[in-house]
Amino acid sequence: MKVARRREAMLQAVLSGMTEVAALCDHFGMSEATVRRDLRALADEGLILRTYGGAASVSAHAPEESLEERRHSFQAEKDAIGIAAARHVADGDTVFLDGGTTTAALARALALAGRRDIHVITNNLLAVQSLAGSHVPLTLIGGEVRESSMSTLGALAQLALTRITVDKAFLGADGVVPGRGLCEATPEQAYLKECVIRQAASVFVLVTADKLNRDSQQHWAPIEKPWTLITDATPSHPSLHAFETLAGVAIESVAADDVALN
Repeated sequence: MKVARRREAMLQAVLSGMTEVAALCDHFGMSEATVRRDLRALADEGLILRTYGGAASVSAHAPEESLEERRHSFQAEKDAIGIAAARHVADGDTVFLDGGTTTAALARALALAGRRDIHVITNNLLAVQSLAGSHVPLTLIGGEVRESSMSTLGALAQLALTRITVDKAFLGADGVVPGRGLCEATPEQAYLKECVIRQAASVFVLVTADKLNRDSQQHWAPIEKPWTLITDATPSHPSLHAFETLAGVAIESVAADDVALN
């Protein structure tokens, strides 16, 4: 098969969801070196994105969902993820809760559990609504208020994060892609997550299954330390496989009906 025709066939395979090097080798009967070379060539042309262990299609920039849309989408799944994440918060922990509706679900779980023996630091105004009336010690970092996410960010928030460290950081995202990190709509959001990751001893990413391998936004926060993915995606979910082979990532799958706080 001529190189141009082979690469066109490989492009179509990647666009149809065959994104792992091993699968492409089996499908085309080619060596790993040849597949990787073709993927690099396609990426250089801007036709695909190279990822850890394979490739991904280039998604067009998608409009960001409104806050109301995010509040009402996948609510049961977010509640289950929040409850599962709350179980990782130990007595005496100082934790950071990122902006977003999934991390807000974690705040509700902590408030409902009546926790008093932890300290929560957050830029998430939705989390503040849940925690301010509870007995959980709470610190809100300053910055510019982003109305579409009800979170604070910008230079003041970044400066505040240089003055603290946390035991555990719980992050949301518009998307998470193996080998690339967390995807966000603005550079300020992405960079704030990068600042949080640097200041955290342990990192947890809380996302619903629809966010896995989603690259619909254009700004990225890499995760360059071991981290835990908490999601409602089942172990057999096809999007989880690439995370399972990614070094340094632990995966926790939770059921949408997992609503017990104990």
